[in-house]
Amino acid sequence: MEPNHEEKRNASLNRALLILSCVLLSIGTCGGPLIMRLYFIHGGNRVWLSSWLETGGWPIIFVPIALAYYHRRTTEGPSTKLFLMKLPLFIASAVIGLITGLDDYLYAYGVARLPVSTSALIIAAQLAFTALFAFLLVKQKFTSYSTNAVVLLTIGAAVLGLNTSADRPKGESDKEYIAGFLMTVAAAALYGFVLPLVELTYKKAKQTITYALVLEVQLVMCLFATIFCTVGMLINNDFKVIPREARNFELGEGTYYVVLVLSAIVWQTFFLGAIGIIFCASSLLSGIVIAVLLPITEILAVIFYHEKFQAEKGVALALSLWGFVSYFYGEIKYSKQRENEKKKEKEIEIEKKDTPETADVSQLDP
Repeated sequence: MEPNHEEKRNASLNRALLILSCVLLSIGTCGGPLIMRLYFIHGGNRVWLSSWLETGGWPIIFVPIALAYYHRRTTEGPSTKLFLMKLPLFIASAVIGLITGLDDYLYAYGVARLPVSTSALIIAAQLAFTALFAFLLVKQKFTSYSTNAVVLLTIGAAVLGLNTSADRPKGESDKEYIAGFLMTVAAAALYGFVLPLVELTYKKAKQTITYALVLEVQLVMCLFATIFCTVGMLINNDFKVIPREARNFELGEGTYYVVLVLSAIVWQTFFLGAIGIIFCASSLLSGIVIAVLLPITEILAVIFYHEKFQAEKGVALALSLWGFVSYFYGEIKYSKQRENEKKKEKEIEIEKKDTPETADVSQLDP
């Protein structure tokens, strides 16, 4: 009874953590681009600063790490280590962090040149890249439902690509628009690679992966991504320009700094949510949640920034929700199937134990 009770408790904790991670990812996916675009719309133009803000809030992660440490200390005693990460995992996390820093810059460049609706539809293509790299790196198994979800969400992104010229910002040249478009595509491809790479790192790590360790991985990733963007800011003299840009910000100097701080906080919820889903489920699910939230981001952009909502966006939203429901229906069905298989295996084991061993009659005959 105790093992079953422990299994149920772990399953409940995993489910609660997955739900929390989905909520955090929802906040980051929808709020991050909107706040970043707010900065650019009202006078901000520092791409390296915006990319820096995507991971610059990494000290926030010390809070859940400290809580996890005190929880472990109550059970393990004073000898409990504050950090669990070993050197190989630290190096792997640092490398992924540098790649993430490059991805931050590519994404910020795209958001600076494109409306939220357009950049969101391009980022939706990330799911196709995530699926591809998940198959190559971690041998992700695809059911008919997950394949259907990937196809529907990718088609939704393609549908959103129709009639995007109507959303082009005024006064922006073709060269700038195309550059923003290509940079955003590159950002989608690169982050589609990062998500399965994180999952592969968990699998290859020569230590037990707990959520406390996952938080440490995220801390190192964001730290090195921030270092990468800090170098870019120093080369581009962004630190010197910040006070002048704040004074000229259309919404006021105080609001300027509020926007920067909020941006850093909201983007941290995005990364914490993404790695949490990878830990609880898979990189593919993380990509699917991001993809299904993008049309919602578009709707919010229409509400707050009065961007146009063409019929294509409504179709894309319907396809995305359909794909999302398809994936979770398949996962629920598959999990029930696995539970039934485990029950049958346990029943067979119990029958074998209860059945007394009988002698071989053929060996007793003369």
